[in-house]
Amino acid sequence: MPSDPYRTIAKIYDRVIEPMQAGVRLAAIRVLPPEPGWQVLDVGCGTGTGLVPYLSAGCTVSGVDVSTEMLDRAKDRLGADANLQLTDGDTLPFPDNQFDLTTTTMVLHEVPEDQRDSFLREMARVTKPGGALMVIDFRFGTLRGWRGPVLRAASEVIERLSGHYSKYRSFKQNDGVPGALAAAGVPSTSEKIVAGGNVAIYLAVPG
Repeated sequence: MPSDPYRTIAKIYDRVIEPMQAGVRLAAIRVLPPEPGWQVLDVGCGTGTGLVPYLSAGCTVSGVDVSTEMLDRAKDRLGADANLQLTDGDTLPFPDNQFDLTTTTMVLHEVPEDQRDSFLREMARVTKPGGALMVIDFRFGTLRGWRGPVLRAASEVIERLSGHYSKYRSFKQNDGVPGALAAAGVPSTSEKIVAGGNVAIYLAVPG
């Protein structure tokens, strides 16, 4: 495993980045309300905030991330009830058909273009038949109101400064989440537009 790429941002993530995603996470819970007993996996779980509502709802939660610093904070937040593992992202350390819901938030656009198929297929592999894949990420369609253009401009600046801009640009050029899901053979079944059209919550049912 290479040196932690998120070591610095992990220290400020909950204060700076997470508040910007709080509304999107709330919308995701409304799109697919959790049920007690579900097995839920968050791929790229960061500091674990996205798993809190599922744990509170009586779900069994797991999370993977490439960052030891992020996972340390997730462990502090979620405690021993969460199964949190460090992974390089190529292979998820879980058996086939384990999870009722497998989710990822603002991660896919950072995955290299030649790895997006395998990333999504791994998510599909560990999801139960009849379960759901939820992918939350940038959307590139028509924007809404004043928030859409403002957030789009801010996103472009943040991605340029983050060092991930080439991946973001490739993601945009290849039709974002719908394009990636279709290429992986897991087409989306619904789209919930949020953040003025700058972000969307996509659901897919693995075949």
